[in-house]
Amino acid sequence: MSQRKTIGLVLGCGSSRGWAHIGAIEALEEAHIPIDFIVGCSVGAYVGAIYASGGIQSLKEFVLKMDGKKIFSYFDIVLPRSGILNGTKRLRELFSIHTEVKDFSELKIPVMVVATDLETGKKVVLKSGDILESLRASMSMPGLFAPANVNNRWLVDGGLVDPVPVSVARAMGADIVIAVDLSSGTFSKKKRKKQKMQSEKTPVKQASHKNELIQKLSAYYETAEFSFKSKINDLFKKEAFTPDIIETVTTSINIMQDRIARINHAVTPPDILIRPHLGELKMLDFDQVEHTIEEGYAKAKAKIDDIRIMFDSE
Repeated sequence: MSQRKTIGLVLGCGSSRGWAHIGAIEALEEAHIPIDFIVGCSVGAYVGAIYASGGIQSLKEFVLKMDGKKIFSYFDIVLPRSGILNGTKRLRELFSIHTEVKDFSELKIPVMVVATDLETGKKVVLKSGDILESLRASMSMPGLFAPANVNNRWLVDGGLVDPVPVSVARAMGADIVIAVDLSSGTFSKKKRKKQKMQSEKTPVKQASHKNELIQKLSAYYETAEFSFKSKINDLFKKEAFTPDIIETVTTSINIMQDRIARINHAVTPPDILIRPHLGELKMLDFDQVEHTIEEGYAKAKAKIDDIRIMFDSE
């Protein structure tokens, strides 16, 4: 009996669009598509690691319950010398809500996390040791988050060099590479439902201690949001919160990542490319969680037949 084909799932960067990965994963699981390993960049690495640890349902329920915009205010302000935000402590909390996994070796599915070496400009693939340390590096958007020091190297967002790291999956020997690219500039015309309605319908499967933790985090967000805005205003000497500076950084990076992803797809194309239509979502628009998840699910579901044909072919 011949050995079945291995499937590598590649989850690209995209900030607020990253919740589309949850929907894509749900569609693949629903169709019983086996995932042998995951390669993730930035938010794709975060979602992929939580999925590989068994906590994807917990993550979905969490982001649907929370006011997404407050996720941004959950990170610590630092001096603007290296980045406005420091996500180390808060990322650890946002990860541990959904899983007790701390090391790559504890994951149910192997995960590779892509970051960028700030000194050499080279792609760095992290796949062992402290998983939070690696996620912190991969999610460090330059100018917004302070760089992370991993193994005596200063690392930042992997999206600078490989926003949808298909080449890493190829190098790992995947027979079939399924890539979820969040940089699509076309916006879905599907009518959005109100976030509150979905939150009310979402079944609560979390343990009681996790619900208590979410309530505590909700209370924290209320004060953190005010604190975040006040500190930003002080930093830039503005009377009101000015999104212009942050938006300029994030939009510029988004444009760059879109161009790089297109070039990389031409050089190393995936076998299956899933592109949720989320073009009108800015990188920090965290308030369209339900729509983003649904769009990821719909676009992945549309590719299921193609995946099965490739998987079953000799």
